[in-house]
Amino acid sequence: MRATLGGLSCQVFPESEAGKPAGAVVLCHGFGAPGDDLVPLHGELLHMNPALSKLRFIFPEAPLSLGPGSRAWWLIDFEGIERVNRGDPEALREFRKVEPPGMAAARAALRKLVDEVCVQTKLPISSVVLGGFSQGAMLATDVALRLEEQPRALAILSGTLLIEDVWRQKAKARKGLKVLQAHGTEDPILRFDAAEWLRDLLKEAGCEVDFVPFRGGHTISSNTLEKLSRLLADTSAGGARK
Repeated sequence: MRATLGGLSCQVFPESEAGKPAGAVVLCHGFGAPGDDLVPLHGELLHMNPALSKLRFIFPEAPLSLGPGSRAWWLIDFEGIERVNRGDPEALREFRKVEPPGMAAARAALRKLVDEVCVQTKLPISSVVLGGFSQGAMLATDVALRLEEQPRALAILSGTLLIEDVWRQKAKARKGLKVLQAHGTEDPILRFDAAEWLRDLLKEAGCEVDFVPFRGGHTISSNTLEKLSRLLADTSAGGARK
């Protein structure tokens, strides 16, 4: 069903809100994708483990329209990304240190969405899994590190390291947080070694990181989806297990 949460248009599953869910899962799509880009994951995950139907799944639509069927959480400096991928030291340093314009507004919207989900479901933040793909993964990581309470888990699908100093400081309060992080070794858009830097930052802070490298590009591998299914089952407040 369609719902507006935190000012964002969302698709929510299951369609009926009857009964308190065992937990909630918020998955954010990537830059340039349609707002419903990740919605098919719901059916795939339930096919792998039908017990995940006990969870409330929320797929928010990014606030910025780039044209028909194309949305973004904030605008991207593609020239800067190209310089980063060429190994330009200055571009790489800026990419890791400077918050992208528009990220703060996206953060506020997603944080408000999480608050509204908790009110509607009567679940604490500790029962909410945050995650996303690419730019959506960056946003989910940022919000997960800034919440006053530790979320249930974090799924970083082809994300990367941003605002390193802030994330390193915030991650100190996330010891024990379960993190699934997957990245293609041949990703032409977001460097694989930058994913490794993020992994190391989270591990150093005491997060329990399941790092899943896969041979491929900027995508979600089948093995990653299986790992996500297991993560959601393992971290469900209601024990949504097979």
